[in-house]
Amino acid sequence: MKISRRSFLWISGAAITGSLALKLGCAPKQPTTEPGGPVDVEDLRIQYAETTTAICPICGVGCGILVYTENGKIVATEGDPDHPINEGALCSKGSALFNMYYTYNEKGEAVPNPQRMTKVLYRAPKSKDWEVKDWDWALTTIAERVKKTRDEYFQEKNKDGVTVNRCTALAWLGSAMCNNEENYLFQKFCRSLGITNVDHCARL
Repeated sequence: MKISRRSFLWISGAAITGSLALKLGCAPKQPTTEPGGPVDVEDLRIQYAETTTAICPICGVGCGILVYTENGKIVATEGDPDHPINEGALCSKGSALFNMYYTYNEKGEAVPNPQRMTKVLYRAPKSKDWEVKDWDWALTTIAERVKKTRDEYFQEKNKDGVTVNRCTALAWLGSAMCNNEENYLFQKFCRSLGITNVDHCARL
C-alpha cells in the first residue's frame, strides 16, 4: 500500500489525537464488575445530598464552601468553584472542614463529634452550673442587655463639651463567616449604637 506524505501526516495526527483523548479521560466508561474498579456516578455519596453554600470559619479570608447534607447530616464539604475569593480552592485547614463536624472511632468510621456545641449554654452570675436555653431566650436576653448597657453608658459630649455620641462600654468583634456585605451592615449597626471598639477576628 502506497502512502503519500499527506496521508502519512493525516494518519499520524489522528493517532496522536486519539492517544491524547484517552489520556485526558475521554475513553468510554467501563462498567464496574469487581471491587476496586472504576466508580460509577451512582455510587457517589453526594448524589442525593442537598447542596448549601457557606463561608469557611477558619480564618478571615472568607472562602466559599459547598456543604452536602443528607437527612440532616453532613456527608461532604468542598470548595465552591463559583465563589470569587477561592474559586473552589481550599487551604489544608479548609479542606479538613469536614472533620469539624465528625471525629473517628476506633474502627476508623466517621461519627458526629460529641464535643461539638449544638445548644445554647448559659451560666448565671456566680453559678458553677451551665443551663440549657433556647435561641429565642438567648437572642432576647442579648438584645435587652445591649440596650440596657447603651442607655446607661451612652455619652453625648465629652468633658470638653465636644459632641461624641459614643458608648465605650460596648465592643464588637467581627466574624470570618460573614461576607463583606454582612460585615458592612454589622459595622453600620455598631456605629448607630455609638460603639467605638470595633475589631475583627482575622489575624493572618
